[in-house]
Amino acid sequence: MLKKSIAALLLCSVGLIAADKINGAGASFPAPAYFGWAYSYGQESGSEINYQSIGSGGGIKQITSRVVDFGASDEPLTNDDLKSAKLLQFPSLIGSIVLAYNINGVKDGELKLKNEVLADIYLGKIKKWNDAKITKDNPNIKLPNADITVIRRSDGSGTTFNFTSFLAGVSKEWKDSFGVGKAIDWAVGIAAKGNEGVTSMIAQTPNSIGYLENAYALKNNLPRAVLTTKSGKWVSPNDDNFKAAAKGAKWSKADNFYQLLVLQEGDNAYPIAAATFILLPTDKLDTNKKIVTFFNWAFEKGDKELTKLGYVPLPVETKNLIREYWKDNKLN
Repeated sequence: MLKKSIAALLLCSVGLIAADKINGAGASFPAPAYFGWAYSYGQESGSEINYQSIGSGGGIKQITSRVVDFGASDEPLTNDDLKSAKLLQFPSLIGSIVLAYNINGVKDGELKLKNEVLADIYLGKIKKWNDAKITKDNPNIKLPNADITVIRRSDGSGTTFNFTSFLAGVSKEWKDSFGVGKAIDWAVGIAAKGNEGVTSMIAQTPNSIGYLENAYALKNNLPRAVLTTKSGKWVSPNDDNFKAAAKGAKWSKADNFYQLLVLQEGDNAYPIAAATFILLPTDKLDTNKKIVTFFNWAFEKGDKELTKLGYVPLPVETKNLIREYWKDNKLN
């Protein structure tokens, strides 16, 4: 009798836990933040937020087919796409895509790459680290006579979408030949899955370079390149310059917060900033309210965690606009 009572109690407990479990999937770009937020929120509320870092393309597919409770994407969806998939969308945080490298003796922030030079590297036109176009801007560091190993994503990625948006903005040849997308036919490079995979590949591959979210570079002590602003001024990958790029955002409820942050105006605006977005189904209001409760908690208590990881929290005005959006759509 006692065994049956214990078994019944365990089943009830499992049911209660399952009832409070929210499943999300998508972009690897914000994953470190979501993992941290989910842990702290769980400790405080007892609710479980389970997030899988599978790439923006996977997140869009899974929320469109209603496999998960919310999707996450660094590529914002247009109003037409949202309407077709019956989804809502809002930003959760702002991050930056950095160019991390593995060159013996070259420390963080020492390598300078003009944006058009970076585009030529990904076009396969610049093949050696001691190419004249690179050494000209780096007279004080010794660059090897070695092939550049380009690292890029293998999966459908919002990080790739924003990075290729940047490349298309600085190189007509890139725009005409490859364009913008979550997944493209690359000219060169070794493929790796997720920001996690790119991070690992750079760390273990001498003379490599790859694009990834800043939080991954910081956590793994990967050196990052200095790039140029839209107007051509050198700009380091740091918090002040990320925030300068984020200031250019023009958020609007009317277009479900669709916004790209690459190549913003400003003398210290880092050129590859990006917002990341949450996708909610319009037909799951009860579950959506639980998800919104979590993100509202994150907006109120999660900024310190973001800053520590190297992200940029949304401005208070933007958070309040998102809360209005939630109210308009009966999500809170």
